[in-house]
Amino acid sequence: MARQRSSQGPRKRRRHLVHELYRRVSEHELSIYASAIAFRALVALIPLALLALALLGELGLQNTWRNTVAPAIEPRVIHPVFEGINASVDKIFSSDSGTLIAFAVALVIWDLSIGIGAIMGALNLVHDVEERRSTMRRALVAVGLAVAVGTCVIGSVLLLVAAPRAGAGLDVAFGILRWVLAPLILGLGVGLLVRYAPAERPDARWASVGSLLVIVSWIVATELFRLWITYVASFKTAVGILAALLLLTLYVFIASAIFLIGAELDELLRKETNGRGLALTDLIPGLARR
Repeated sequence: MARQRSSQGPRKRRRHLVHELYRRVSEHELSIYASAIAFRALVALIPLALLALALLGELGLQNTWRNTVAPAIEPRVIHPVFEGINASVDKIFSSDSGTLIAFAVALVIWDLSIGIGAIMGALNLVHDVEERRSTMRRALVAVGLAVAVGTCVIGSVLLLVAAPRAGAGLDVAFGILRWVLAPLILGLGVGLLVRYAPAERPDARWASVGSLLVIVSWIVATELFRLWITYVASFKTAVGILAALLLLTLYVFIASAIFLIGAELDELLRKETNGRGLALTDLIPGLARR
Protein backbone atom coordinates (compact mmCIF):
# COMPACT_ATOMS: atom_id res chain seq x y z
CA MET A 1 0.00 0.00 0.00
CA ALA A 2 2.79 2.40 0.89
CA ARG A 3 4.52 1.68 -2.42
CA GLN A 4 1.25 2.23 -4.28
CA ARG A 5 0.68 5.57 -2.52
CA SER A 6 4.25 6.63 -3.29
CA SER A 7 3.77 5.83 -6.97
CA GLN A 8 0.51 7.79 -7.09
CA GLY A 9 2.24 10.95 -5.85
CA PRO A 10 4.36 11.53 -8.98
CA ARG A 11 1.36 10.66 -11.17
CA LYS A 12 -0.75 13.32 -9.49
CA ARG A 13 2.02 15.85 -9.88
CA ARG A 14 2.36 15.01 -13.58
CA ARG A 15 -1.41 15.33 -14.10
CA HIS A 16 -1.36 18.63 -12.23
CA LEU A 17 1.50 19.92 -14.40
CA VAL A 18 -0.26 18.89 -17.62
CA HIS A 19 -3.51 20.50 -16.48
CA GLU A 20 -1.75 23.72 -15.43
CA LEU A 21 0.24 23.83 -18.66
CA TYR A 22 -2.94 23.46 -20.73
CA ARG A 23 -4.68 26.14 -18.64
CA ARG A 24 -1.82 28.63 -19.00
CA VAL A 25 -1.47 28.02 -22.75
CA SER A 26 -5.20 28.65 -23.21
CA GLU A 27 -5.26 31.65 -20.85
CA HIS A 28 -2.33 33.33 -22.60
CA GLU A 29 -3.79 32.56 -26.07
CA LEU A 30 -0.45 31.22 -27.25
CA SER A 31 -2.05 29.70 -30.36
CA ILE A 32 -2.77 33.23 -31.63
CA TYR A 33 0.81 34.31 -31.01
CA ALA A 34 2.06 31.11 -32.66
CA SER A 35 -0.03 31.95 -35.74
CA ALA A 36 1.45 35.47 -35.91
CA ILE A 37 5.00 34.15 -35.52
CA ALA A 38 4.41 31.46 -38.13
CA PHE A 39 3.07 34.00 -40.63
CA ARG A 40 6.17 36.18 -40.34
CA ALA A 41 8.38 33.09 -40.58
CA LEU A 42 6.63 32.03 -43.78
CA VAL A 43 7.09 35.51 -45.28
CA ALA A 44 10.78 35.40 -44.30
CA LEU A 45 11.28 32.07 -46.10
CA ILE A 46 11.47 33.81 -49.50
CA PRO A 47 14.39 36.15 -48.69
CA LEU A 48 15.94 33.33 -46.63
CA ALA A 49 15.95 31.09 -49.71
CA LEU A 50 17.50 33.89 -51.79
CA LEU A 51 20.10 34.48 -49.07
CA ALA A 52 20.96 30.78 -48.88
CA LEU A 53 21.45 30.56 -52.65
CA ALA A 54 23.52 33.75 -52.70
CA LEU A 55 25.72 32.40 -49.89
CA LEU A 56 26.21 29.12 -51.75
CA GLY A 57 27.36 31.10 -54.78
CA GLU A 58 29.60 33.40 -52.75
CA LEU A 59 31.20 30.48 -50.88
CA GLY A 60 31.81 28.49 -54.08
CA LEU A 61 29.36 25.75 -53.10
CA GLN A 62 27.35 25.72 -56.34
CA ASN A 63 27.78 21.94 -56.51
CA THR A 64 25.60 21.67 -53.43
CA TRP A 65 22.71 22.90 -55.56
CA ARG A 66 23.65 20.89 -58.64
CA ASN A 67 24.45 17.60 -56.87
CA THR A 68 22.08 17.64 -53.90
CA VAL A 69 19.20 20.11 -54.09
CA ALA A 70 18.41 20.18 -57.82
CA PRO A 71 18.31 16.36 -58.23
CA ALA A 72 15.86 16.20 -55.32
CA ILE A 73 13.56 18.82 -56.89
CA GLU A 74 13.65 17.66 -60.54
CA PRO A 75 11.56 14.45 -60.28
CA ARG A 76 8.86 16.20 -58.21
CA VAL A 77 7.95 19.00 -60.60
CA ILE A 78 7.13 19.14 -64.29
CA HIS A 79 10.10 19.74 -66.56
CA PRO A 80 9.31 23.37 -67.60
CA VAL A 81 8.99 24.35 -63.93
CA PHE A 82 12.33 22.75 -63.06
CA GLU A 83 14.01 24.44 -66.01
CA GLY A 84 12.71 27.80 -64.80
CA ILE A 85 13.89 27.19 -61.23
CA ASN A 86 17.30 25.96 -62.36
CA ALA A 87 17.73 28.93 -64.72
CA SER A 88 16.86 31.35 -61.89
CA VAL A 89 19.40 29.70 -59.57
CA ASP A 90 22.09 29.81 -62.27
CA LYS A 91 21.31 33.51 -62.72
CA ILE A 92 21.83 34.06 -58.98
CA PHE A 93 25.14 32.18 -59.07
CA SER A 94 26.41 34.21 -62.04
CA SER A 95 25.30 37.65 -60.78
CA ASP A 96 26.76 39.91 -58.11
CA SER A 97 26.12 38.05 -54.88
CA GLY A 98 27.03 40.99 -52.64
CA THR A 99 24.03 43.10 -53.65
CA LEU A 100 21.62 40.17 -53.38
CA ILE A 101 23.02 39.16 -49.97
CA ALA A 102 22.59 42.71 -48.63
CA PHE A 103 19.03 42.95 -49.99
CA ALA A 104 18.04 39.51 -48.67
CA VAL A 105 19.60 40.17 -45.26
CA ALA A 106 17.63 43.43 -44.93
CA LEU A 107 14.35 41.66 -45.79
CA VAL A 108 15.08 38.75 -43.46
CA ILE A 109 15.91 41.07 -40.55
CA TRP A 110 12.74 43.09 -41.20
CA ASP A 111 10.46 40.04 -41.25
CA LEU A 112 12.18 38.31 -38.32
CA SER A 113 12.11 41.51 -36.24
CA ILE A 114 8.33 41.70 -36.61
CA GLY A 115 8.03 38.03 -35.68
CA ILE A 116 10.27 38.53 -32.64
CA GLY A 117 8.03 41.42 -31.60
CA ALA A 118 5.22 38.86 -31.35
CA ILE A 119 7.53 36.55 -29.37
CA MET A 120 8.26 39.41 -26.95
CA GLY A 121 4.55 39.90 -26.30
CA ALA A 122 3.97 36.18 -25.83
CA LEU A 123 6.91 35.72 -23.43
CA ASN A 124 5.81 38.74 -21.39
CA LEU A 125 2.50 36.95 -20.86
CA VAL A 126 4.27 33.66 -20.12
CA HIS A 127 6.45 35.27 -17.43
CA ASP A 128 3.63 37.51 -16.13
CA VAL A 129 5.65 40.70 -16.61
CA GLU A 130 4.60 44.13 -17.88
CA GLU A 131 6.32 45.67 -20.88
CA ARG A 132 8.20 48.75 -19.64
CA ARG A 133 10.82 49.11 -22.36
CA SER A 134 10.66 52.07 -24.69
CA THR A 135 9.66 51.61 -28.32
CA MET A 136 13.22 52.30 -29.45
CA ARG A 137 14.70 49.77 -27.04
CA ARG A 138 12.17 47.15 -28.08
CA ALA A 139 13.03 47.76 -31.73
CA LEU A 140 16.77 47.48 -31.07
CA VAL A 141 16.32 44.26 -29.08
CA ALA A 142 14.11 42.83 -31.82
CA VAL A 143 16.66 43.64 -34.53
CA GLY A 144 19.53 42.26 -32.45
CA LEU A 145 17.65 39.01 -31.76
CA ALA A 146 16.61 38.80 -35.43
CA VAL A 147 20.26 38.95 -36.47
CA ALA A 148 21.38 36.44 -33.83
CA VAL A 149 18.54 33.95 -34.30
CA GLY A 150 18.63 34.28 -38.09
CA THR A 151 22.36 33.55 -38.01
CA CYS A 152 21.74 30.45 -35.87
CA VAL A 153 19.04 29.17 -38.23
CA ILE A 154 21.04 29.82 -41.39
CA GLY A 155 24.17 28.35 -39.81
CA SER A 156 22.29 25.18 -38.86
CA VAL A 157 20.85 24.82 -42.36
CA LEU A 158 24.24 25.36 -44.00
CA LEU A 159 25.79 22.80 -41.66
CA LEU A 160 23.17 20.20 -42.57
CA VAL A 161 23.27 20.91 -46.31
CA ALA A 162 26.80 22.01 -47.12
CA ALA A 163 29.01 20.27 -44.54
CA PRO A 164 28.78 16.77 -46.10
CA ARG A 165 30.07 18.26 -49.38
CA ALA A 166 33.04 20.04 -47.81
CA GLY A 167 35.61 17.40 -48.70
CA ALA A 168 35.70 13.82 -49.90
CA GLY A 169 37.98 12.58 -47.13
CA LEU A 170 36.00 14.38 -44.39
CA ASP A 171 32.48 13.41 -45.46
CA VAL A 172 32.00 10.91 -42.64
CA ALA A 173 33.39 13.21 -39.95
CA PHE A 174 31.31 16.17 -41.12
CA GLY A 175 28.26 13.95 -41.49
CA ILE A 176 28.44 13.04 -37.80
CA LEU A 177 29.58 16.43 -36.53
CA ARG A 178 26.78 18.36 -38.26
CA TRP A 179 24.11 16.50 -36.25
CA VAL A 180 25.90 17.54 -33.06
CA LEU A 181 26.59 21.16 -33.96
CA ALA A 182 23.23 21.97 -35.61
CA PRO A 183 21.12 21.26 -32.44
CA LEU A 184 23.66 23.16 -30.33
CA ILE A 185 23.38 26.21 -32.59
CA LEU A 186 19.58 26.00 -32.54
CA GLY A 187 19.74 25.68 -28.75
CA LEU A 188 21.79 28.87 -28.62
CA GLY A 189 19.10 30.67 -30.63
CA VAL A 190 16.37 29.38 -28.30
CA GLY A 191 18.38 30.44 -25.26
CA LEU A 192 18.88 33.96 -26.61
CA LEU A 193 15.16 34.35 -27.29
CA VAL A 194 14.10 33.05 -23.88
CA ARG A 195 16.72 35.17 -22.12
CA TYR A 196 16.43 38.54 -23.87
CA ALA A 197 12.98 38.72 -25.50
CA PRO A 198 10.90 39.19 -22.30
CA ALA A 199 10.77 42.57 -20.56
CA GLU A 200 12.39 40.99 -17.49
CA ARG A 201 15.12 38.39 -17.90
CA PRO A 202 14.39 35.01 -16.33
CA ASP A 203 17.13 33.01 -14.66
CA ALA A 204 19.42 31.49 -17.29
CA ARG A 205 18.83 27.72 -17.52
CA TRP A 206 20.44 26.92 -20.85
CA ALA A 207 19.76 23.19 -20.48
CA SER A 208 16.21 23.54 -19.17
CA VAL A 209 13.44 21.02 -19.69
CA GLY A 210 11.54 23.48 -21.90
CA SER A 211 14.57 24.10 -24.12
CA LEU A 212 15.12 20.35 -24.41
CA LEU A 213 11.47 19.91 -25.39
CA VAL A 214 11.81 22.62 -28.05
CA ILE A 215 15.00 21.24 -29.60
CA VAL A 216 13.89 17.59 -29.62
CA SER A 217 10.42 18.44 -30.93
CA TRP A 218 11.88 20.67 -33.65
CA ILE A 219 14.24 17.91 -34.77
CA VAL A 220 11.44 15.31 -34.83
CA ALA A 221 9.02 17.62 -36.67
CA THR A 222 11.71 18.62 -39.17
CA GLU A 223 12.64 15.00 -39.83
CA LEU A 224 8.99 14.04 -40.37
CA PHE A 225 8.54 16.99 -42.74
CA ARG A 226 11.72 16.00 -44.61
CA LEU A 227 10.49 12.41 -44.97
CA TRP A 228 7.18 13.64 -46.34
CA ILE A 229 8.93 15.94 -48.82
CA THR A 230 11.34 13.16 -49.84
CA TYR A 231 8.97 10.20 -50.24
CA VAL A 232 5.41 11.51 -50.52
CA ALA A 233 5.22 15.07 -51.84
CA SER A 234 4.55 15.70 -55.53
CA PHE A 235 4.45 19.16 -57.07
CA LYS A 236 3.27 18.08 -60.52
CA THR A 237 -0.40 18.73 -59.83
CA ALA A 238 -2.39 21.57 -58.31
CA VAL A 239 -3.52 19.30 -55.47
CA GLY A 240 0.07 18.32 -54.70
CA ILE A 241 1.22 21.96 -54.62
CA LEU A 242 -1.71 22.93 -52.38
CA ALA A 243 -0.98 20.02 -50.03
CA ALA A 244 2.68 21.04 -49.83
CA LEU A 245 1.77 24.63 -48.95
CA LEU A 246 -0.66 23.45 -46.28
CA LEU A 247 1.91 21.09 -44.77
CA LEU A 248 4.58 23.79 -44.81
CA THR A 249 2.20 26.19 -43.05
CA LEU A 250 1.33 23.52 -40.48
CA TYR A 251 5.01 22.71 -39.93
CA VAL A 252 5.95 26.35 -39.27
CA PHE A 253 2.93 26.80 -36.97
CA ILE A 254 3.84 23.67 -34.99
CA ALA A 255 7.46 24.87 -34.68
CA SER A 256 6.24 28.23 -33.33
CA ALA A 257 3.79 26.60 -30.92
CA ILE A 258 6.45 24.20 -29.64
CA PHE A 259 8.73 27.11 -28.77
CA LEU A 260 6.02 28.96 -26.83
CA ILE A 261 4.85 25.81 -25.04
CA GLY A 262 8.45 25.06 -24.04
CA ALA A 263 8.81 28.57 -22.57
CA GLU A 264 5.48 28.14 -20.77
CA LEU A 265 6.62 24.79 -19.36
CA ASP A 266 9.83 26.34 -18.03
CA GLU A 267 7.91 29.14 -16.33
CA LEU A 268 5.42 26.68 -14.82
CA LEU A 269 8.28 24.56 -13.45
CA ARG A 270 9.90 27.68 -11.99
CA LYS A 271 6.68 28.45 -10.15
CA GLU A 272 6.27 24.85 -8.99
CA THR A 273 9.85 24.78 -7.65
CA ASN A 274 9.69 28.21 -5.96
CA GLY A 275 11.73 30.00 -8.58
CA ARG A 276 14.50 27.43 -8.95
CA GLY A 277 13.31 25.95 -12.23
CA LEU A 278 14.19 22.52 -13.53
CA ALA A 279 17.28 21.92 -15.62
CA LEU A 280 18.17 18.84 -17.61
CA THR A 281 20.77 17.88 -15.00
CA ASP A 282 18.01 17.75 -12.34
CA LEU A 283 16.35 14.90 -14.24
CA ILE A 284 19.41 12.66 -14.37
CA PRO A 285 19.43 11.57 -10.70
CA GLY A 286 15.71 10.79 -10.89
CA LEU A 287 16.21 8.70 -14.02
CA ALA A 288 19.16 6.91 -12.45
CA ARG A 289 17.08 5.86 -9.44
CA ARG A 290 14.48 4.16 -11.64
